[in-house]
Amino acid sequence: MPAQWIATSWGSPDGWEFVEHVPARPGRGEITVRVRAAGVNPADAKHVAAPRPGATLPVPIGYEISGVVTGVGPDTSIGSGPVEVGDEVLAFRIQGGYADEVTIPAEKAFHKPAALSHPEAANLLLAGTTAAQMLAVTNAAPGETILLHGASGAVGVSVLQQAALRGIRVIGTASEARFDVVRGFGGEPIAYGADLTDRVRAIAGGPLAAALDAVGTHEAVDTSLALVSDRTRIVTIAAAARAQDEGFRWIVGSQPESTRFRDAARAGLIELAARGDLVVPVARTYPLKEAQEALRFLSGGHPGGKIALIPE
Repeated sequence: MPAQWIATSWGSPDGWEFVEHVPARPGRGEITVRVRAAGVNPADAKHVAAPRPGATLPVPIGYEISGVVTGVGPDTSIGSGPVEVGDEVLAFRIQGGYADEVTIPAEKAFHKPAALSHPEAANLLLAGTTAAQMLAVTNAAPGETILLHGASGAVGVSVLQQAALRGIRVIGTASEARFDVVRGFGGEPIAYGADLTDRVRAIAGGPLAAALDAVGTHEAVDTSLALVSDRTRIVTIAAAARAQDEGFRWIVGSQPESTRFRDAARAGLIELAARGDLVVPVARTYPLKEAQEALRFLSGGHPGGKIALIPE
């Protein structure tokens, strides 16, 4: 019997349940997808850790998938055009992706590039659209030098690749063990820690145009504020309180502006991936039934790439 992970109470993934789930037959504007891989993201656990507006229990878990279409509603196309049973697709901003099979709004799905495996495709768009928006809201432009905190993480690696394609120089913080990753994607690594502001200033050799924060530490925020005078060109995805207090940008996918931007960015990022210009490093896969263990591994920090769940 097919199954799906749901949160039946607010709290950690330890309280989730793996329950039998037969997806509804797709209606107009819907497709059913046999999941081949589900992307694992911090937001999967964060968004059910405590009650939040608009969310009611039980909550199906999982925002990103890649798989094979098994059903198509009447007069239905997907985000990238006509679709048929048997097509390989990826989908983003869905609900309930931690499943063997799921019925979703068709406009959330796009044809999967042949260049991507299912685990890669299932992890392309959440990190990719977040990275794209960070670059957009700071108006990062060709020839500029920017600072990126968390350069070896999933969002950071996508920022590095998208910036390199635009001719933007990136100085990226990371642990020394991850320097090769930062260099491999076109960034200039620098270790976080003591005297970070002075060390970044020395490497930059000139003004920094913008700062992008994907880690949310006080060190990251303080360094950004010290080195970038225009606070409209500082953005964080992890330090909301500091952003409110200090007057710089905080973005999150649930904001209407972010939703519009990220939806519009999907097709372009998929095209980059199809051409091989945007890759998704995958560190590890887990069987779908081991979703809780996958989230524990992710919460430990520094997974070394993306994680995917694989239905058996």
